[in-house]
Amino acid sequence: MPNSVIILFIIIGVAAVIAVIAFVIYKIIHPKMKDEAEKIDENQAAEEELKRVLVDVDDEETAKAISEYKDEDSDK
Repeated sequence: MPNSVIILFIIIGVAAVIAVIAFVIYKIIHPKMKDEAEKIDENQAAEEELKRVLVDVDDEETAKAISEYKDEDSDK
């Protein structure tokens, strides 16, 4: 019985050490990640997303048709 208690304490101790190491790493890295996320301008992010999603139209006829297109739902 005493051997199983010692093994249990060793397992709990190893888990506690891993938890403390993970917590320290999180506290060191998290502020750096937060600073990087705040630096991005909202307008710049929106422009980058539009550039990524939208595709330039090379065909002149299609470009003309798109520019002349009137959405029926937008009148309401």
